[in-house]
This record gives sequence, structure tokens and C-alpha cells, in this order.
Amino acid sequence: MFAYLDQAVAQSSDGNLSWEKTERFVFEGEPFVLRQTRGRGIHKPRQLEAALSITTAFTGYGKEPPYRDSIGEDGYPRYKYERTDPNLSTNRALRSAMEYKLPLAYFIGVRPAVYKPVYPVFVAGDVPQQLEIVLSFSSTEVGINLSALSAPEKVYAARLTRQRLHQPLFRERVLHAYRSSCAVCRLKHSELLDAAHIIGDAADDGDPVVPNGMALCKIHHAAFDRNFLGITPDLIVRINQKLLDEVDGPMLKHGLQEMHGSTISVPRNQADKPDPARLDRRYEAFLRAS
Repeated sequence: MFAYLDQAVAQSSDGNLSWEKTERFVFEGEPFVLRQTRGRGIHKPRQLEAALSITTAFTGYGKEPPYRDSIGEDGYPRYKYERTDPNLSTNRALRSAMEYKLPLAYFIGVRPAVYKPVYPVFVAGDVPQQLEIVLSFSSTEVGINLSALSAPEKVYAARLTRQRLHQPLFRERVLHAYRSSCAVCRLKHSELLDAAHIIGDAADDGDPVVPNGMALCKIHHAAFDRNFLGITPDLIVRINQKLLDEVDGPMLKHGLQEMHGSTISVPRNQADKPDPARLDRRYEAFLRAS
């Protein structure tokens, strides 16, 4: 399965897979269904005892997902059972994957019928009272005692969860909302674009959601992060006065100084536009640094 996914991802222009590419693969001449049909999250092929994949569907920005998959206080991601019966066959299949330390593929919906595959992931623990399992990215963490984790271990787990799950999804949704165009200079090459956080992801309100992000080219992202470039709550670009006073080459002149006073481009969808409260907080930090 992972060999098939490696090949499919390599052939994709953006690392995402269409619905058709996540339907099935062939192993030793036998077709295996790769993931569950629409509306189902956990998939166990008929040939296997354990689950093979899990899916979180794309439901549209500003809408609640069908299952509230989340990150625990220990930093590890959670995935909800199917329905409320721990003994449902799909839920038992997840426990079988945990028992045998078998890897899964995790398909995360980034657009309608388009998925970001994350693999391998493992079922590290089972929390039936919360109707959920605990996911990890290493087989050595299967069965880990989450209650015994130290504070640094929890911080590390949360950082890994953001890197492996939240950030790829955040990037895909932000770039799609901004039509793969830098909000400041309108550069349209996605390879040169980042999904910039307005409020950093380590902060309490630094959620990896589109209203906390902007598509920025790499130079404007770096300038934004270092407070050389600020954006007001009413979407006006401001450049640090020190840079405005400098005399340098064409990149400084055309790439930064000439952006001063311009208005950024924003998504068409109101729910995707930058959050004014977050912009205000971030702009205050820019003013202090200036």
C-alpha cells in the first residue's frame, strides 16, 4: 500500500490525491480497497483482520467535521470511533492494528474529493470511554503510558502532531483559499509560496485554520515573521521604517518598499478571510518592533 501511495504522490503535482487515486491498489494480483466509501472513516479490507486506513473528510471551511478528531493534552492526536459502539467491527479493526503494531494510512480531506495522505501512522492507545483512539507516528509508541509523560515529552508530541498533521493541511487549505497567489505581491507559483500564520502556532489562538493564515511568497513570509512587514486589520501593508530608509538593490525597492501602503488580496469566501482580531494583535507586535 505504501509503495502504491509513494508512486501516486510522486506523480501528483501537489502531493494530494484525488478520490479515484485513493480507491484501491493491487497486491500480488489481488485488488485491495484502499479506504472506506464516502461517509465512513475507518476501513478494514475483507481480506484482513486489522484496519488498513482512516479518513477525515473535508466538510468545508467554518463547518464542524463529522467526527471531532483532535489533539489531546498529551500532544498526541485522537481519532474518533465509528458511531458509539466500541465493539463495532471497524472499531475492533483499529484495536487489532494496535495489537499487532500495524501501520495505517491516514487520508485527510483538503478539498472536496481531494486528500492529503499521511503515512505511516499507528494506533498507540485506545480510549473507549471517550470513544476514540490515540495515534502516533512510530510503532515504538504503541501502548505508551500517556499519563506518565513528562512536560517536555508532551511538548515534543504536540510539535510532531503539528508538523505531520496540522501544517500540511493548513498549507493546502490556505493556498487553495488564496488561489495559490501571494496575498502581498500576487506571485502565483505555489512552489514559492508558504502558508503563513498570523498568530504563531505555539500560541493559544494560533490555530491551523484559514482565518489565521495568509498565502505569502517566501520573501514576504520571512519579512512578516521578522516584523519587516506588517499588515493592518484593514488589510494595508506596512513596511518597517528602517527598511523604507535603506538604499539597496531591486529586491528591497520593488519587493518590499513598493509594497508599502498597498492592499493585500484576500479569499473570496468570507469565512476564509484573515481574522481582524488576529491581524490587530499581530500588527501591534509589528509596531512594537518598528
